[in-house]
Amino acid sequence: MKPISGKVAYVNARLLDPATGLDAIGGLLTEGETIAAVGPAITAASAPADAQVIDCRGLCLAPGLVDMRVQLREPGEEHKETIASASRAAVAGGVTTMVCLPNTDPVIDNDAVVEFVARRARKVGLTKVYPYAAATKGLKGEEVAEIGLLADSGAVAFTDGTHAVGSAMVMNRLLSYAASFGHLIVQHPEEPTLAGGDMNAGAIAGRLGLSGISPAAEWIMLERDLRLVETTGARYHAAHVSTAESVAIIRRAKGKGLAVTCDTAPPYFILTEEAVGEFRTFAKLSPPLRKESDRAAIAAGLADGTIDCVASDHSPQDADSKRKTFHDAAFGGIGVETLLAATLELTRSAGLSMLDALAKVTVNPARLLRLPCGTLAADTAADLVIFDPARAWPVDADTLRSKSKNSPFDETTLTGKVARTVIDGRSVFIDDELTHG
Repeated sequence: MKPISGKVAYVNARLLDPATGLDAIGGLLTEGETIAAVGPAITAASAPADAQVIDCRGLCLAPGLVDMRVQLREPGEEHKETIASASRAAVAGGVTTMVCLPNTDPVIDNDAVVEFVARRARKVGLTKVYPYAAATKGLKGEEVAEIGLLADSGAVAFTDGTHAVGSAMVMNRLLSYAASFGHLIVQHPEEPTLAGGDMNAGAIAGRLGLSGISPAAEWIMLERDLRLVETTGARYHAAHVSTAESVAIIRRAKGKGLAVTCDTAPPYFILTEEAVGEFRTFAKLSPPLRKESDRAAIAAGLADGTIDCVASDHSPQDADSKRKTFHDAAFGGIGVETLLAATLELTRSAGLSMLDALAKVTVNPARLLRLPCGTLAADTAADLVIFDPARAWPVDADTLRSKSKNSPFDETTLTGKVARTVIDGRSVFIDDELTHG
């Protein structure tokens, strides 16, 4: 779409800004790429004479979503996803900023690949993309990467992506170095020697004849890492936590004042291991879907603030990778396009307010990663989402915009639909029915 020039007044909206606590009827004025003003005083009547006026028709207007865990697959696996296809899915879901994992080919462990990702994202011209860089060279877990140079090149944090840093010695070195510069280390908390298996260990795995992944694989790794955090003073983030015990461990660490944060993904507070059904490979995720008691604990952790953020954990897999026996199928599910609707489920199932739910996907990840987004404050980038929180829609994986179709929410109904997504003042996605219908 063509860039919007000049001034645009979005009026008659429910303004929602978790960063400032704003929840009011009003409007927002953009000028070029930035927000000029926001609040109840901005109406069609008060808009500048030279402004384009867009009536939001009572829909919600919030900061664009910040998805802090996305696998883009480019470079190296473009048959599964590209920066362009992921960006199209993202803007349809109200995501204006994505942070991509370093498990590309080549791995994001040098400044040339960091710059490639940034350059490709600028060329696509949709969602903003920031890269994580590898915590260890080649994601091999053996030697700490050049994180100082990578940070200077634009990496926002450091992780081995879908692999845990399994060596305590390497993790200790990594945390010690990162602590000296305030860099954030993001861990996939899964003890490698306990991680082999197909789905969550338990009765369902036994009935299906599948090998189980013990939930202890997650919390044993957390216990180890948090001891190292305590001795180094480093900033540490646990990705996609999925067990009740993990929530308890992180809650205790925060109580000690450690610089510990964590996120989870929608499948872990909406679905359980029951979704595997009769070998449904779209429900084969890493970490695996857990028991109902774990799902409830994840929801409670989100409600009480133990879990800071919600990320899509977008992991596109092509059809050939999923159309296999459950044992041989690849792990992972797509989620960037369903992130908003899935997160809004927390307002119904976990008792979060609209502002508290939106904070998990806007200001919280933005502040954690020190990104200039996630708010409706004046003089910040005009990255916005306008949505109908009550509009239910059936998830049909075949119609989702990701190149891959492996959604764990396929054939379910989610509530919350994006009407318009704006990035740097440009409308990059419009749902005509919600906007004009």
